[in-house]
Amino acid sequence: MKDADTVSICVPTPLSKSRDPDISFILSATEAIRKYLHPGQLIVLESTTYPGTTDELIVPELENSGLKVGVDFYVAFSPERIDPGNVSFNTHNTPKIVGGITPECTETARLFYSAFIERVIPVSSTKCAEMVKLLENTFRSVNIGMVNELAMMCDLLGVDVYEVIDAAATKPFGFSAFYPGPGLGGHCIPIDPHYLAWKLKALNFQARFIGLAAEINGMMPNIVADMVSDGLNRFSKSVRGSNVLIMGVAYKKNVSDCRESPALDVMRLLSDKGANLAYNDPFVPSLRLGGSVMQSIEATPATIAKHDCVIILTDHSAYDVRQIVDSAKLVIDTRNMTKNIQDHKERIIKLGAGNNVPSFSTHDDSHDLPKKKAAAH
Repeated sequence: MKDADTVSICVPTPLSKSRDPDISFILSATEAIRKYLHPGQLIVLESTTYPGTTDELIVPELENSGLKVGVDFYVAFSPERIDPGNVSFNTHNTPKIVGGITPECTETARLFYSAFIERVIPVSSTKCAEMVKLLENTFRSVNIGMVNELAMMCDLLGVDVYEVIDAAATKPFGFSAFYPGPGLGGHCIPIDPHYLAWKLKALNFQARFIGLAAEINGMMPNIVADMVSDGLNRFSKSVRGSNVLIMGVAYKKNVSDCRESPALDVMRLLSDKGANLAYNDPFVPSLRLGGSVMQSIEATPATIAKHDCVIILTDHSAYDVRQIVDSAKLVIDTRNMTKNIQDHKERIIKLGAGNNVPSFSTHDDSHDLPKKKAAAH
């Protein structure tokens, strides 16, 4: 670091068990940088955090070196904007937000990123740049929560939620399509909104949209577990003792990242109910669940047929949905992968398709988020 002109801090910012921000990695990195800070150096925080972190925590620590920000060295915040598996947008062509402590800091950061990113967008402050990232991910969290609730409504009303969304998406203005699923995953969307809610608590402001979206998205693994139970009941089977095959454990299609994956919660819930679990994921060869390590099994027609239930939790492109449906006794589809399958309807239960009898209720205390999350873990 003593020879580097620029240092970017890209460390994890997880939540503690109490759902409070854990910025210990940021603080540790900043302390290490301070020891080697020198005139002309640019320090950029890219880790997602609450508004105020850069100027309230990083700058004072760095100025303990005796150097002054905006004069001797430069500090900025520039949120990471990577969408794993996206074939259209990468680091080079995704616009980059930068906000500095001073105008000189902003301009220095802009020049740095402009060397390898097509479009760099300066904002007025580090707080603004920090808020941009939280807005982006809160926007997704809230909208996904809304369509997840819509999926429950459609199950009650006997309407296919995917048909509803696709029809609404034909409107050329004022609508953005989001789709339901088994829950939120990854290291951003399930976590980042809590940073904003936590910060606002100190200002005596309750972020109600964030809390409601977290509650709805957090209950989706329980909804999926109930779908499995209801589906097996149709064949006079209980969850306990049934052989269940999970298709996909990564949090999104065509990636290997399992962080915060809803598949893990679904698997824990079914395991607690006594199911015998196996999984297949072409991107995740092994998986730690609880105290044991599981290995991905080959999803052949013979293997699929041996299981009482197959749950599609991640819509990997490699999956042959036709083969899965033809071979399986029961398919729980949480990703709309069976949308073009017209036969074997009696063995397919799809989230939000209006073809299953849900056991949930929006007034059912059994789906209280804190209790269910505690049970899942």
